[in-house]
Parts: sequence; C-alpha cells; structure tokens
Amino acid sequence: MTRRYFEARKGRIEIIPMIDVMFFLLVFFIMITLQMIPDQGLALQLPRSSRARRLPHPHFTIEIENNGSVRVQGRAYDLTGLEYLLRSDGNPAKTRLTIAADRNVPFQEFIHVMDTCQKAGVSDIGIAAKPAR
Repeated sequence: MTRRYFEARKGRIEIIPMIDVMFFLLVFFIMITLQMIPDQGLALQLPRSSRARRLPHPHFTIEIENNGSVRVQGRAYDLTGLEYLLRSDGNPAKTRLTIAADRNVPFQEFIHVMDTCQKAGVSDIGIAAKPAR
C-alpha cells in the first residue's frame, strides 16, 4: 500500500477574476478609442480674448469660413438649411451650439448666422475664442 502525502487535485479555472480582467480591458479599449476619434473641423484663426473660458460640450459647432460659407459637422449649409437643421434637432430651446468664425470673417456674416440660430429658436449660443497669452 502506497501512501500519498499530497492528494492529486484537479485544477480548476476561477471565472470571476477572469471576468474582472475582461471588464478592465473593455473599459481601457473604450477609453482609448474615444480619444482616437478626431473632431472634424476647419483650422480657423480664432480671435483672442482675455476672458475666454471652456464652454460645455455643444450639440453643434458652426464654423464660418473666410468666404462666408457655413459648415456644421463637415457639411456645408446655406442659412435656410442651417435653420432647418437646428429646428429639426428636437427642442431648439435646449440645443447648445458654438459659433467658430475665422478672425477675418466679416462681422455681418457672423450676425447672419446668429440671426438664423435665433430664428430657429436656439438661445444657448457660445462664441469660440482662444485665450490670450
């Protein structure tokens, strides 16, 4: 009769630590992927302001180019198309948007865009500017 000092146990896989590791990996990859998504837009020379501060994330960013054309999320719009886009957003009174105009854009073009936004019912409008250094 042979004596065994150590019993031979069958190995088993613990599933709960493996689930924890998988969740950590999932969260890690989601966070990295979100940072890799580029914000599409134009390279504008924004005016500088000594009172510029960070605004809450807008629903839309309206970009006004030097030639007066208006872009939202990479697509060009005329003023009536812009008004239709803002009205179709659901509740325009709760829509937040930021207007980013180039430094050389005529002020009248900026006013046209502001009027169009107000006609659509949007009241939470921010103006993009770079902080003065």
